[in-house]
Order: sequence, then C-alpha cells, then structure tokens
Amino acid sequence: MVDIVLLVGRLLLLALLYLFLFAAVRAGIGLVKGSGPGERKAGLALKVMNGPRELKGTKVAIAGPIVIGRTPGADIVIADDFISSQHARVLPQGDAAMLEDLGSTNGTVLNGQRISSPSLLDLGDEIELGTVTLKVVRS
Repeated sequence: MVDIVLLVGRLLLLALLYLFLFAAVRAGIGLVKGSGPGERKAGLALKVMNGPRELKGTKVAIAGPIVIGRTPGADIVIADDFISSQHARVLPQGDAAMLEDLGSTNGTVLNGQRISSPSLLDLGDEIELGTVTLKVVRS
C-alpha cells in the first residue's frame, strides 16, 4: 500500500515539474523572439564610429541607462586618457534618448557643441568623448 502511495506521489511530482517547465519555456519564447502583442519598432542604439580598434563598429542598444567612462563599472568602457571614469550617461526617453555629461573634465560634445545640460538625441547625432565618436543609429 505504501509503495502505491509513493508511486502516485512521484508521478504527481513529475507531472507538476513538466507543467512548470512547459510554462517557463512558453513564457520565455516571446522574450527570445521579440514578438507578440508588445512588439515595438526598432529603438535607438549607439555605434562606435571612431576610437579604439577593439570598440570600432560596436553597437549598443539604448534599452536602459548607459554610463560611458573609463572605469570597469561603466556600461561602455573606453580606455582613453581624455575620458573620465564616469564621463556621460545616455537615458532612454520613450522613442528618443537623452545625453547627460556627468561632470567630466574634458566635457561631452554633441554635434560639435559642448553640452552643459541634458540634451535630446536624434537619429544621426554624433557624440564626441575625448578621441571617441559615437553615432546614434537604429538598433
């Protein structure tokens, strides 16, 4: 009698495990494909146009706040003496993005103009940080 109860318990546990795995995989498929009712058009990204060879051509989607600097804790790490440890930050603003200088020593330049307050980024804008140039592109 005890053997039958243990067998039924094991089968029930196995069935619950499979149901959990099925639900987890089904929820994850929409995240991986990027499809479904919440699908959005491509957002903005930053592309390294000029700078260190290992970073050139790198594209980073602006999906959340991006800190650019020399410190290893930055989201985009640039080993350049003209870049502060935390130089600038890019924040998503709906379908656009905002660029903010974080009190860097050498400043942040947007389309040839040094910025002193947060500035709205548009497609095609160029950001200069030291010897590095980033361009705002579609992701």
